[in-house]
Amino acid sequence: MSDPKPIAAVVISANANAESIAENIRAAILEHRLAPGAKLTEAQLCEVFEVKRGTVRQALAQLAGERLVDLEPNRGAFVASPSLQEVHEVFEMRRIIEMAVVERICSGHGTRRLKSIGATIGRERRAFESHDFSSWIRLSGEFHTELASLTGNTVLCECLSGLVARSTLISALYESLGKSSCSFEDHEEILTALDAADAPKATELMSRHLRDVELKMLERPARGAVDLREVFAKPAER
Repeated sequence: MSDPKPIAAVVISANANAESIAENIRAAILEHRLAPGAKLTEAQLCEVFEVKRGTVRQALAQLAGERLVDLEPNRGAFVASPSLQEVHEVFEMRRIIEMAVVERICSGHGTRRLKSIGATIGRERRAFESHDFSSWIRLSGEFHTELASLTGNTVLCECLSGLVARSTLISALYESLGKSSCSFEDHEEILTALDAADAPKATELMSRHLRDVELKMLERPARGAVDLREVFAKPAER
């Protein structure tokens, strides 16, 4: 067996707090570096982030509140594994919220800032073409959250950010590596309709897009042991 990777390879400093640890774990989940069902061993997380168990437990409790981690008595912490029922519920809520986002943008909220959305789609396309699948997955979610930010409604943005995070977790469970049902071609069509302030068209495109994303989810549970030192290592060290 090869020696474990040195602690110096982790991406955060030794003075990590619960929030920074939660952010690193959250990013690993959303970028599919941590699969649903993966065990988050407290001892290994303490080693990786050079902190005491209490700090790790605070981070895991925060992620449990976001429904990204399951805390099981006498078993420990695991990356959450959403059920098919949760898939339907999450996308039902996303349709409700994102229909409102599209309508508000078409009525004039944030239309002057649509160029920034186009830039996000451009980065999304380039990430896909360069096979940078972690960035591609993250950027596909950012398209939706950045659209919401144009409304100026912070509560709406917070709700959608949580739903998008859970959607990305779901895609890690039900989709193959390097595959995403959230298409940047769809995003480009939606942006074109928004730029034209065509609310009926933009609403229909967004509704169809979210429906297709939900329907394309495949039952492909991705479980197994994971080396947390490897997950949180710098890219050059992986």
